[in-house]
Amino acid sequence: MALIPPFFIDTVVAIGRQTTQGTSVKKHWIGTGFLYATFQQVNEEDPTTNDYKTHLITNKHVLNGQENIILRFNPQNGQAATDYPVNLKNPDGSLIWTGHPEPDVDVAVIPINSQVLIDAGMKCSYFRSDNDILLKQDMIDKQISEGDFLYVLGFPMGMMPTDRQHVIVRSGIIARIRDLFEDRSKSFTVDSLVFPGNSGGPVVIKPELAAINGTTAYSRASLVGIVKSYIPFTDVAVSQQTGRARITFEENSGLANVETVDKINETIVIALAKLNVV
Repeated sequence: MALIPPFFIDTVVAIGRQTTQGTSVKKHWIGTGFLYATFQQVNEEDPTTNDYKTHLITNKHVLNGQENIILRFNPQNGQAATDYPVNLKNPDGSLIWTGHPEPDVDVAVIPINSQVLIDAGMKCSYFRSDNDILLKQDMIDKQISEGDFLYVLGFPMGMMPTDRQHVIVRSGIIARIRDLFEDRSKSFTVDSLVFPGNSGGPVVIKPELAAINGTTAYSRASLVGIVKSYIPFTDVAVSQQTGRARITFEENSGLANVETVDKINETIVIALAKLNVV
């Protein structure tokens, strides 16, 4: 039995940076991304399939300040993972990635030629914009609410096997979403422990077969958002002698902010416009 479609797992990508010291190469895993494909048209040669444009989705703060990154994929044949270097700037110095224009919306997209990965025998898939997602209005229509279960996929604390890329899945629930539905917030809050490295990972609603009277069960897994950040709280150590604060500690509250799929689509529209793609 699987509650997450297996291909959802294969959408997730580890994002890292690589440094060279003499003959030594060191890799540091800094975040998570996932492949997301927007529907373009029905394939004329094969009407049973559709044409998509694929992007890597992550957070702006994962890419900010980076000149280049590496993306890790697993080969289909079970061999060691392959790391693909990606320059984040064009020859003229402009960024190849596009961030959402609103400063407080933490979504970034990079165009990806998924066919290159498939031809190289990599194990990869993508969330489809016409089938595998729930937008804000969809969540309202499906009566998604506080307490509904979900999964957070990613690489917390850069936890990565040396020779493969295997995502870590953690469970959680929607903690607060009504302020999003009432247009009082652009994101929603989940109760799930996320850490540095989880940034940019997909958030997937858990399928349910049962619901309380008067509501409808949502019986399929779907992408509902992207991890933005955990919500910290601060604690202060006070001197017993002076009564003044001496040290401030920041801790993980166990709550996290999640950007909606709507913000992903908005960013992709801007990215395609930059490429003069209709």
